Amino acid sequence: MSVLVNLIVALGMLCVVPAGLRLIEPAPGAAIRRAWPLFAVAGSVCLWLPRGTAAVALVGVYAAGTVLLACEAPRRLLRRGTPPGPAEAAVLTALVAPSVAAVALLAERSGTELLGFDLEILALTVPHFHYAGFAAALVAGLVCRASGGRLARFGALSVPAGTLLVLVGYFVDDWAELAGAVVLTAGMWAVALVTWRDVRGGGRDRVTRWLLGVSAAVLVATMLLALSWAVGQATGLPHPNLAWMAATHGLGNALGFALCSVLAWRRLKETPA
Repeated sequence: MSVLVNLIVALGMLCVVPAGLRLIEPAPGAAIRRAWPLFAVAGSVCLWLPRGTAAVALVGVYAAGTVLLACEAPRRLLRRGTPPGPAEAAVLTALVAPSVAAVALLAERSGTELLGFDLEILALTVPHFHYAGFAAALVAGLVCRASGGRLARFGALSVPAGTLLVLVGYFVDDWAELAGAVVLTAGMWAVALVTWRDVRGGGRDRVTRWLLGVSAAVLVATMLLALSWAVGQATGLPHPNLAWMAATHGLGNALGFALCSVLAWRRLKETPA
């Protein structure tokens, strides 16, 4: 795994996921939230070790935490007793996504080409499911609850669906992956538009408006890059390579979208309009 990808993944484990968990209502179990720093530190350290037993053991600690988090999803469904709406479906996706990332990381750190995925793709699956899987789905759910409009509901459904379709596309072909990228991009752009148009208003303070504005604007650019990459992969047209995508799409989503979003929503939760 490259140094940049490692840093992006570590940011997701150590900052974005725990900050995001504090935004979920009702909150996941207190024991998981208290123990998450232990899981995240283990997962972050394993990124910098050579592939082998020590790295796999540390991933196992992180994977255990993600499994506990994923188990919150069926518990929420049982408590509700009714089918989830778009906002809740997005939150359920966020709860499950880190466990998918952990499985990919476990395979990558052990040097195993899981389900035919080479080690490079497995390494990139890890940030994808921390940011598209967890952060984007969570934010889509929060935006849907705050707005409730048709476009917000579309985003809350399309972001999880697009993330899943991109994963399925890995097993099928580049055209299937492109279809997933189109759905995911449409959902993310819907979230960006509703954030910019609806959520930023309502008497928000300047810092919160700035954070929300940055997160929305960055999504437009980063998802355009993702779409151009998927089109290039499917058609053979020139497109950015994976290193360039990590430095632009990956870093932009990590800092500009995910981190700014969870900070903004934390401020909204603490000082509602």
